[in-house]
Parts: sequence; C-alpha cells; structure tokens
Amino acid sequence: MVIVVDPQIAGISGDMLLCSLVDLGADKNQIVEGIKKIEKFLPDSKINKIDFQKIQKNGIESTELILEIDEKISERKGVEIKNAIINSVNELQLSDKARSFAESCINSLISSESKIHGISEDSVHFHEASSIDTLIDIVGVTIACEKLKLFEEKIVCLPVSVGSGTVSFSHGTMSNPASAVLQIFKNSNLTIKGNNANEELTTPTGACILVNLTDNSVEHYPSMNISSIGYGAGQKNFESFSNVLKIVQGNQGKTEMDTVKILETNVDDVSGEILGYLIEKIMKVGAKDISIYPGITKKGRPTNLISIMCDDEKIETITDILVLETGTLGIRILDSNRLIVSRTNHSFSLTFEGKSFEINYKKSTYKGKTHFKIEFEDLKNISETLDKPIRDVELFLRKEIEKIEDLQWVN
Repeated sequence: MVIVVDPQIAGISGDMLLCSLVDLGADKNQIVEGIKKIEKFLPDSKINKIDFQKIQKNGIESTELILEIDEKISERKGVEIKNAIINSVNELQLSDKARSFAESCINSLISSESKIHGISEDSVHFHEASSIDTLIDIVGVTIACEKLKLFEEKIVCLPVSVGSGTVSFSHGTMSNPASAVLQIFKNSNLTIKGNNANEELTTPTGACILVNLTDNSVEHYPSMNISSIGYGAGQKNFESFSNVLKIVQGNQGKTEMDTVKILETNVDDVSGEILGYLIEKIMKVGAKDISIYPGITKKGRPTNLISIMCDDEKIETITDILVLETGTLGIRILDSNRLIVSRTNHSFSLTFEGKSFEINYKKSTYKGKTHFKIEFEDLKNISETLDKPIRDVELFLRKEIEKIEDLQWVN
C-alpha cells in the first residue's frame, strides 16, 4: 500500500490534512470525541463547536473542518503546547508510534522558532501557533493516522506549493513563505515550490506535521492501483484553483523495489547488555531493522557483527550512536536494493475467555500464496492477561483469522 500526499496546487495546512484524512475514511466521530476529551489540557481555550462537513471548493466536493473556539490568551510558551500534546496522546492511549509522531510534530515547530530567533527551545513563545488550533490539528491528524493505520504504510509527497507574495503576522510583514516554514522544510528531504497565488498556501503547522509524516519526496505519482481518495478543504477561496489538499491511497502490486543503506561494524569488546540497549536506541531513532551476528575474526577472536538497515537521512544519527555507544573505529556504509512484498494491515475485535481484545495482523499474497503475521504485542498482551502460553494464543488466533479471511494458512 502507498499513500500519496498531493499539495502541488493548494499547499497544506493542519486542518486541510486532517480533513483529507477524514475524507479518506478516518472516523470523524472518533476524532471529535478524542479532541473534546483533551481540550482541558489548554484551560484558557474552549471549543464551542467542532465538526466536519462536505463542501464544494471550485467544483470539488471535499471535507471541511467546522471549528468555533473562545480563547482568553493570544500567546503561549511552546513548551506549554508541547506538554498539552503529550498529555493528550497519553490520555487517548494512542500507540507508541502515534505518541512519537505527535511529539515530533510539535518539536519541529518549536525547533524552527528557536533557530529563527536565536533562543533556546524552552524560551520559545508561540503567537499564531498558540491557539488550540495547533493542538487540534496535531492530535487530530495523529488519531486519524492511527485509526487508518498509516504509520505502517509507505507515504510519499509531491512538491509542496507554498504560494507567493507576503505574509503578515505577530512579527510584522515578510516575504512568503515565512521563515518558520522554510526552516521546517530545510531539515527535511521534501521539495517546495512557489506559484502565483499571492497568498500563504502552506502554514507552519501543516509543514511540521507533513515533514514528520513522510520524508519521501517524489516528482510524480508512483505506479499504483487507486483504492481511495481524500479531499481536505482549506478555509480560503481562490478563483483560479480549488483550495484542496488531496491524499490518494493505492496498491503498488505484488512487489516493489527500493534502495536502503546498510551500516555494518564489528565489535569484540561490548557486553550483551549494551548490545541489547543499542538495538532499542537505534530502532527508536528510525532504523528500519537491526541484526547482530556472532562470529570469529582474525586470530580466533570472537566478534559481533552489527548490521543496520536505514534510509539516507538517518545515517548521521545512527553512526553517532554506534561510535558513542560501542567505541567502534569504523563503519561500512553500503547501498542495498530491497524487494518488498505488498502487504495490508487488518484488525478485528475478539472476546477470549470473557475478555475483549483488539487484534492486528498483516496480510501478504505472493504468487497465489497468502501469509499472515500477527502483531507480537497483541500476542504478548493476551498471553499475559490470560496467563496462557504465547504459542497457544497464536494458534488460536490463526484459526480465528482463517475463518475471517476464509483462507488456509501457508507456512
């Protein structure tokens, strides 16, 4: 499955992205209920009305956010917004990936302001971004991506239209795009472009969410079979184009190819405890995979080969960790082509011995053979909750999935 974010014409804002995900299929009621639960974390702001509705934008039916709020203040410290977002995702019991995504979004916004003004991140104050809008956009998108299981999918982005002209805000008037938008995109691989709209088309909030959703920039749509399309409406109206963000979801077929980096190093004086910690730390910063292999080197010395798979933009971060944590004096960096079998994410609810569980699994089909893989955390949860061997739990769930899919397991 591949997700294409298309901001080529109208750019992107936080509410446009949220609306496009609702239009794509995210449950608007879950998002509205979630946001109502978390408005308490910004006590000087009150949400009077929040909803989503269908609207026509220059002939394109799209989804628009209806939001009415009262706010007693016009400025907040960035750390206050950050704490509200962290408290919100914890309150909603979202996954670790969702929590990390939401926190990274606000970190990008705070970091950009810190760099622009030459102050510490703890000293950053938001003006336009101080509104509860920012909380709604970041947490709302996080909920939508979690429910649509987009954190597990490949997401690419076409060039981002930023508009032209000037933009006026709390610090006065400056050329568009604003410094915050430029700073956010500076730290990503995404491509921006101007047009003759003479308006701000991409907002700092939209930019900070987008760069954390994907760092994969493409010039054209990839080859794909389209399964669904979401149109998210912006608040402005333009005569010459529809102010709509488009998100397209599709399938790229049975297999696809991509290129990854392989980082390798040998260590012979690092304990198992440190290696275990290393695996956790490297996966946390965005590695795709890590393996450690025991071996024998010259003069019969025992060694461990550390092999890490990652994207280009993670090389510096991961090499820093490798050198600092292991003391290695050299790292091999290799290009590797990777064949990826197309897979889809599925979930279902199950009552087992009087208790309810949510089960997630991946399904892939290759040359007529179907494979399933149940999320280990779900197996572990059931095993610990019911005090049953994990192998017995897996066998039971496989039989349940066979009934749902009406397919036979392929080992």
